[in-house]
Amino acid sequence: MKESDFRDVFVRIRSDLLIIDDSIMTDRHHASNGNYEDDDPQNQIGGIIPAFSLSGWLRHGMEKVMQERGGTACHPGESNANFRKDGVYSRDLDAGYHSKGDCIDDEDGDGCVILDLFGGFGNRPGKVMRRPIKFSPVRSSVDYTRGQAEGHYRRLNRNIVSRNREDNREPLRNVEVDAVANLDGCWHLSFREAKPEFVALLAEAIDYLNTHQTDFMHQLGGARNFGGGIVDCELVNPLYEEHELRRVFDRGKGKTQKMEEKDETWENNHFHEFEAALAERVKEGP
Repeated sequence: MKESDFRDVFVRIRSDLLIIDDSIMTDRHHASNGNYEDDDPQNQIGGIIPAFSLSGWLRHGMEKVMQERGGTACHPGESNANFRKDGVYSRDLDAGYHSKGDCIDDEDGDGCVILDLFGGFGNRPGKVMRRPIKFSPVRSSVDYTRGQAEGHYRRLNRNIVSRNREDNREPLRNVEVDAVANLDGCWHLSFREAKPEFVALLAEAIDYLNTHQTDFMHQLGGARNFGGGIVDCELVNPLYEEHELRRVFDRGKGKTQKMEEKDETWENNHFHEFEAALAERVKEGP
């Protein structure tokens, strides 16, 4: 297997409703023709889901995998541990983290796998590049090989009303949220440096996030208690070629025999080797 085969990987993401805390950028000014209405069910608005929430969601899954393997993860907070609440940092360290940067032996060291992937200490760049997801309600306009998705944008309105009987449910305030419904597509990730432990950790983290998709901490976005972040996810076989990647999202077609053979090759040969590399990296400790 060549290094280039897993430098670019794709994660399939499906969600009935996704509400992202740091908002969604839309191209409504192109589609509205001056007549855009937020609540018009016929609008054909596409947009971009920023990578910030996606990145945090992925990191949570990766940290959990590291901790369940008996290792610790680099703390995501500031390196000086200057938090407003007393004891937060200590409790984090007890819960499976080590102090940020403690895993670096020297300036040229890679640190733990989490620091190696996400960077963030001393202006250190991470080895994994996380792209935003561009979505469109028009399936024929979606290019899955570029990490895009089919999705339907809506602006939802929610009235917070008074509970006093004499107020007759008079609205106290109105909350507007941007949402993407019926999302189905993929997230494109690129490794600046291809290491087998990176791919193994990604695969295990995605599997963990899929299995624990209804856990509060492992849902995606800013509306976790309202079902606005329950995500089905899976790593698309890195051995697939472009036309096979497109076939994954074609509702009218199933896997070819060649794709099934690649699935077997990936599972029985390459993935076990990558898992061994990850186990060795975790064993080395921070």
